[in-house]
Amino acid sequence: METILLTGAAGFIGWETAKTLLAQGKAVIGLDNINDYYDVRLKNYRLDNLKKEAHFTFYAVDIENIAQMEDIFEKNPVTAVINLAARAGVRYSMVNPHVYMSTNAQGTLNLLELMRKHEVRKLVLASTSSLYAGQAMPFSETLPVNTPISPYAASKKAAEVMAYSYHYLYGIDVSIVRYFTVYGPAGRPDMSIFRFIKWIDEGQELVLYGDGSQSRDFTYVSDIARGTVKALTPVGFEVINLGSSQPHELAEVISFTETYLGKKAHIRRFDFQKTDMKATWADIGKAQRLLDWKPEVSLEEGLKKTLDWWVANRDWATDIVIDMTK
Repeated sequence: METILLTGAAGFIGWETAKTLLAQGKAVIGLDNINDYYDVRLKNYRLDNLKKEAHFTFYAVDIENIAQMEDIFEKNPVTAVINLAARAGVRYSMVNPHVYMSTNAQGTLNLLELMRKHEVRKLVLASTSSLYAGQAMPFSETLPVNTPISPYAASKKAAEVMAYSYHYLYGIDVSIVRYFTVYGPAGRPDMSIFRFIKWIDEGQELVLYGDGSQSRDFTYVSDIARGTVKALTPVGFEVINLGSSQPHELAEVISFTETYLGKKAHIRRFDFQKTDMKATWADIGKAQRLLDWKPEVSLEEGLKKTLDWWVANRDWATDIVIDMTK
């Protein structure tokens, strides 16, 4: 049985990726520090779901702690690493940039060093479409991304180039997957779709930066997880976009949510933020060629599943705290 070390296992994408790996008959060693970047009740909900699985083992460990990580590598027959542990969020990276570098860059370096030492030959590293800010669309992996405009994007770029150096020096096979805007059930409350649903359902003021015409390449979480697992295939060193390739305006998401819930959004508009992108649009031709992957869930279907989850879990999900600094 293959044993995959999955960091960020209690995270939104990590949870779905763990479920995908387990469904394929792989053993999963899940790591997460359960930090309080957002309400930990969501992380515990996901983790409780995974702990029911026979081939899932969990360690409450931070990838910044290389001594604890060393112990895990020594005790487990790791065949590959999927690194989804990261500090996310563009806005909060301007408030606390140091933690982004220590987790996203130093944490990735720790994993690479342990992989080298224990002869683990495959890494899938999660990265971000935020690196494409200012480039022409659709965003292709061939575009230069040497001028990140947020500490978050800069820290992810640092992780990418460090991974390349370990590929070059030690032959580690690396798939870097650049995610576009991911959404779905039990999603992150710092992301727009979770917030829009909560605010509209509860009759709260919906905070909107810009006029709602900005568009995102919304990608359903099960599609992202499936692409992440497919990225375990040997590729040498490749950067691969995982997105829907069909951008949709924020206003469209708000309108769908209003219709589903039968409630009107009370919108309060703010100026568009400098670090945000007006639009994202993924070129996914490379993922189709190398991984035989393309998204399967439409925005309408994905939003319905997300809203269905919200309604089914409304009794506790309404208590989730939204921090507007993030």
